[in-house]
Amino acid sequence: MMGTGTFAEPTFEALLAAFPDGVVGLFTQPEREGVKQRGSTRQTGKGMANIARAANVPVAQPESVNAPDGLAQLQEMRPDLLVVAAYGQILSKDVLSAPARGTINVHASLLPKYRGASPVAYSILNGDSETGVTIIKVTPGLDSGDMISQEAIPIAADDTTGTLEAKLAALGARMAVDAARKYATGGPVEGTKQDAALVTKAPKIKKEFGLIDWTKPAAYIERFVRAMQPWPTAYTFLHRPGKEPMRVIVNKAQLGALCLCGPNRPAPGTVDSAGKIPDTDVTAMCVWVGENVTLLVTELQPAGKKKMSAEEFLRGYPIVEGMRFGPEVLA
Repeated sequence: MMGTGTFAEPTFEALLAAFPDGVVGLFTQPEREGVKQRGSTRQTGKGMANIARAANVPVAQPESVNAPDGLAQLQEMRPDLLVVAAYGQILSKDVLSAPARGTINVHASLLPKYRGASPVAYSILNGDSETGVTIIKVTPGLDSGDMISQEAIPIAADDTTGTLEAKLAALGARMAVDAARKYATGGPVEGTKQDAALVTKAPKIKKEFGLIDWTKPAAYIERFVRAMQPWPTAYTFLHRPGKEPMRVIVNKAQLGALCLCGPNRPAPGTVDSAGKIPDTDVTAMCVWVGENVTLLVTELQPAGKKKMSAEEFLRGYPIVEGMRFGPEVLA
């Protein structure tokens, strides 16, 4: 097994349960200080290395599995099959030639859609109604190998990258075991080629990607807020007359009302008003965005403070004329 973080842990545990004497080793990323704190989707739950040690499975944590020492560790284990899930390293041809039967990957998308490091976030961001898991044969190309199996699940209206990834991790664990059992029979394992014309990319999301663009439509920003959780989170800066800009994380938001106000429309990011959402006890801040549907922000987190409801936030930062969300330096 090669994997890191909460997406990989269910697959590793499922393989250990299905093949109690068959898992010869684990390759996982070295522990790095602050991984849990930054909320990355590579965050640890039980910890891959902890799971392995509890099962008396050898653990390797090289900085690079492709380096001579990492490759040597892998070759010493003499694996028949490598099962990869969110390992976080591109595997060289030498690594891919080490297992006797080949390498398979648990990929969190319906390939060929969303090849790359962040398929779950992009499925939410783009407003897809479903996503899924694809088990592929690993080749030197990025997520381009033949597909052994694929299953879809719906994306819920309130799914974040974290909640959706957890669902996909459970699905991927079952599918990985099914695929490994096919290899265990010793016969050929067939796959289906991906349609190159349908390929889309899901490149790695960096911390700065979380800055909210208030000129976008409200529906996009609402999805963006969910797609950026648990990392890097969607953030903005609160501008108040006579005050320094303050960094704020937006944790929850929903679509507001259609507002037609002609040429005197407030600038995107302007905090218009606050009040209870109809038929609820939830207070929301009404924010203008890049179309005539407002965004209702219901949960925020000022820099250095805990998450709080919009009602709590407004006690410390009441709405004043000219109050606006935007980049640190407004245009």
